[in-house]
Amino acid sequence: MKTGPRSLVWRRRQLIDGIRFRGRTGVPRRDVPVEYGPWGRIYDLFRRWQRDGTCPRNLTRIHPWP
Repeated sequence: MKTGPRSLVWRRRQLIDGIRFRGRTGVPRRDVPVEYGPWGRIYDLFRRWQRDGTCPRNLTRIHPWP
């Protein structure tokens, strides 16, 4: 989804899938595949959720962590 000549808007679902991919595989964040969105956006979303307590509450519902 393009909003301008050079900017992409990443769907929240893609970013969540990127967080899940990283948690499942353990790859460094810079190695998350591009189809999940830019690694910086994935990390920003994860950190924001981690700080406000959303991570433990919601991500465990989506993907149970060991």
